[in-house]
Amino acid sequence: MSNLKFFIDTHDKNSETFPASITPEQMEGFYQKYEAACAQEGVISLRIHVGFEDGKAFCFNMAPNVEAVKRVHDKVGLPYESITEVNTITPGDLALLS
Repeated sequence: MSNLKFFIDTHDKNSETFPASITPEQMEGFYQKYEAACAQEGVISLRIHVGFEDGKAFCFNMAPNVEAVKRVHDKVGLPYESITEVNTITPGDLALLS
């Protein structure tokens, strides 16, 4: 797991990258498919933040590279606005940097 990196991808109904009419119940079924695709690509889904009313989602994953995250999305037919490699910054992380 030491070679895995963090990625956040974004989805928005206004750019048609979030299924605007999806319900929380449908999201549960979709997430099961998403996790299966993640397992196939060596991606770990850490969490997804969803704003159903605003039609937005933010997925937080660990993956070996951005291409693996893209493949997961392709497998489940979910377009994205962006996929960004990120670092976590917490007080503990900052202490290690100094």
